[in-house]
Amino acid sequence: MKNTISTRVADFLKKYPPFSEMDLQDLEKLSQKVSILYKTKESTVFEEDAPPHKQFYVVHKGAVVLRKKSQRDVIDLCDEGDIFGLRPLMANENYMLGAQAYEESILYAIPIAEFRPYTQKYDGVASFLMESFASNTRNPYSTDYKGILLGESPALKPQIDKGLLDLQHVHYSKKLVTSPETTSIKSIAVAMTQKKVGAMLILKDGLPVGIITDRDIRNKIATGAYPITAKAKDIMSAPIITYPKRMTIAQAQMAMMKNGISHLCLTEDGTANTPAVGMLSKHDIMLEIGNNPAVLMKAIKRAENFKTIKTIRRNVTGLLKGYLDQNIPLTLTSKIISELNDACIKQVIAITLKEQKDPPPVEFAWLALGSQGRSEQLLHTDQDNALIFEDVPQGELSRTRTYFLKLSKTINKGLNTIGYEYCPAEMMASNPEWCLSFSEWKDRVSYWITNPGPEEVLLTSIFFDYSLSFGEGRLVDELTAHIFGNTEKYPIFFTHLASGALQNPSPTGFFRSFLVEEDGAHKDFFDLKRRALMPMVDAARVLALSHNIKSINNTAERFERLAELEPNNEEQFLACSYATKALLKFRTKQGLLHNDSGRFIALDTLRKEEKMKLKRTFKTIKELQELIKLRFKVTSMLG
Repeated sequence: MKNTISTRVADFLKKYPPFSEMDLQDLEKLSQKVSILYKTKESTVFEEDAPPHKQFYVVHKGAVVLRKKSQRDVIDLCDEGDIFGLRPLMANENYMLGAQAYEESILYAIPIAEFRPYTQKYDGVASFLMESFASNTRNPYSTDYKGILLGESPALKPQIDKGLLDLQHVHYSKKLVTSPETTSIKSIAVAMTQKKVGAMLILKDGLPVGIITDRDIRNKIATGAYPITAKAKDIMSAPIITYPKRMTIAQAQMAMMKNGISHLCLTEDGTANTPAVGMLSKHDIMLEIGNNPAVLMKAIKRAENFKTIKTIRRNVTGLLKGYLDQNIPLTLTSKIISELNDACIKQVIAITLKEQKDPPPVEFAWLALGSQGRSEQLLHTDQDNALIFEDVPQGELSRTRTYFLKLSKTINKGLNTIGYEYCPAEMMASNPEWCLSFSEWKDRVSYWITNPGPEEVLLTSIFFDYSLSFGEGRLVDELTAHIFGNTEKYPIFFTHLASGALQNPSPTGFFRSFLVEEDGAHKDFFDLKRRALMPMVDAARVLALSHNIKSINNTAERFERLAELEPNNEEQFLACSYATKALLKFRTKQGLLHNDSGRFIALDTLRKEEKMKLKRTFKTIKELQELIKLRFKVTSMLG
């Protein structure tokens, strides 16, 4: 009678090296000698410096972490199919690393005495083991970095020597030329001429308060607008825009383009509250680089129709692919791509306004919602947006709304033309439900906060990640203040929001198997957005709101801010930030690979390494959900 257990062991082992090199008959024979071990979480397999065991190990289910006592960091994490504990096979020495179950695990213990003959019979087995032992990796044939989570490790430095020069850090001038704000323009002009500089930094009490450039003197003095005896404070550009000294060339160019300035003031901490440490000009940048994202930005701003923007967006996608291929950190990639996408939206709105017969009757603000509002939309997905217009007398409300609905419809159409699909749920500014006056929006969000049913929680989870794309920032700032004022008055809202954040269960089932869709068009696919990304996004939102964190919508950045605010949870929140970026990068890569949104993943198309990397983020998700459950006391609501 066939031994079904040993058959199952053989069926498993034959999928992984070095056992894949063996004939099935030999493998089945070996499998009859294999012991099956069950290890609870954090239980020891072997200790560092312990005498060698008579077997080495293969992970069947779960994961085993390898550590060295002298180092706090994990040396390696072995997942399904990985072998470890080879030292007794290769050398009669004590273990150099300790092995511990990272989670509940099942291991196959391969007896060395029974296995050793096969190392002589199969060259492939011997070569694999020798290379593993010599290279200190459990699988030298792996094409990816082992033990590294999706390329976000510091061990993977940006490969800036392969053409992406714009990602080098800027070289700025540390020889500052400064003047007090009471200095006359004539004296400043003389000093700039003598020092051969194109800009003068203006200081007050040792801190930067403004900049005077050649252009200021040309436009404001030479034209007679101000006398030559005027003071620096009369013509300087203020308030000064400051940045941290560790900027990349691309970031510096984006900052100049975004603010319409030619010089950047760099300070100790990036704010105007610390002394200046250097100045950076366009000329400095142009000396270092040629083509870069700023070229795309300039092209977007010059575009006069939607089709031109659509063409430019293809180049943006090409830029994104290049950054991912070269393992550029996602934080930087995301900021650059988001700025370019944002510029495309601005230009669509600008073109639409230019083509309108009548100007807007009142000020308005166009909001990006959802992933775009969080600056996490790297791929071309559907559009989520809303519009706020200034309050008008009741008698003018209908006419005003009609104008903005018509405007929004054209903008939505323009966004569709450049590549943004229409939102299936019509969460777009062309929908009267998402095109409201300022007071109507205040009433709407107040209702959501004070009546947090499932639908209201869902709507807040979409709307509360908004960011200004175009228009009057004052409307957005005042609405934000209104929202935070309301959430402070009704803290029960956080409990409901937290409950909503827990609606998506952990991505894993028994022994870390992926939970896949059970029916529908994506049956047996893994929903990366719903199962993995959204739990992180939803949790970060409720935590950020409860901490009154304003002006930070990006999920990874929210976790980093939470790590600062809660030192006792710093490690967990930084892990969440790291996992969020890893998942977003994974989704983006899948989307580019399959030319879709990257949301639904066919697991059988993933390499073992890719599955392993995904699973490593799941533990973080599970722990975060436990924190949310306890902190906001939502157990009773979940039933």
